[in-house]
Amino acid sequence: MKLLTILFGTFLLALLGTTIVQGNWNFLFSGNLGMAVFIIFTGLSHFKFQKGMAMMIPDFMPAKMFWVYATGFIEIAAGIGLMIPSIREITAILLIIFYILVFVANINSSKKNINIFKGDYTGPGMTYLYKERIPMQIILIAWTWYFGIYLS
Repeated sequence: MKLLTILFGTFLLALLGTTIVQGNWNFLFSGNLGMAVFIIFTGLSHFKFQKGMAMMIPDFMPAKMFWVYATGFIEIAAGIGLMIPSIREITAILLIIFYILVFVANINSSKKNINIFKGDYTGPGMTYLYKERIPMQIILIAWTWYFGIYLS
């Protein structure tokens, strides 16, 4: 849940900033900026923790490093796309689909006790999946839908 601090912190700072600059709270901008910063941050982590990220990918998937880098680029592109009003809605739809698809890797990671930061098998296991990852996935999907589709 530490990653959600980036999402909520950016959102609150953007709300404060838009209030100061524009004179009112800009929820649409602030919500999308929060998710953009969050997803760009996680996208960049694919290049820093590539060994651990590759370990998350199920065994039946070939070319694991390709997928680590590809999904990192996809996340960075999605963050940028959320900030462009003309493509925000389609970006949000694709990002929600992406969140659902990568959840398979999160299940695999939890089953194998993968620690993505160390690139070993000392991770928290299924506890992480139930207590942190599933609630976080629900928040990310709901947030992306609300700010990227519903309010847009």
